[in-house]
Amino acid sequence: MSATSSTTTPDSISPASAAPGYDADAAHGSSKFQKFVNIAMILAAITGVEIVLIYLPFAKWLILTALGVLSAVKFLFVIFYFMHLKWDKMFCTILFFIGLLLAGGTVAALIAIFASGDSKPIENMGALPVPAHASAHAPAVV
Repeated sequence: MSATSSTTTPDSISPASAAPGYDADAAHGSSKFQKFVNIAMILAAITGVEIVLIYLPFAKWLILTALGVLSAVKFLFVIFYFMHLKWDKMFCTILFFIGLLLAGGTVAALIAIFASGDSKPIENMGALPVPAHASAHAPAVV
């Protein structure tokens, strides 16, 4: 056989693939599994930082801001890796974020509504002042 033959030479075979029982799909799956384990450990570490952060003597606004940022980072890890948005078509990812934006807007509107003083319940109905123009023409109550 000549040296210019198209057969596979020992130099072109990687040691891992030459091993008996080597399965390229299993190796890829193991690599993907390891990536998910690493992401889970990162998420656990961020959660630990959040728990410790609650007990530190910082200003309330600083703690809430840090918790919001850390929660957003965890959220992005989860949606891109565990929900597989990283490997989805761009249309599906955009559709997901449109729904997320609508939900966020709804939550912001509800917070604004319930934070205003006009949405508080009336405590004592008998203490309401009667408008001057209504009392002159009001029928007598029997």
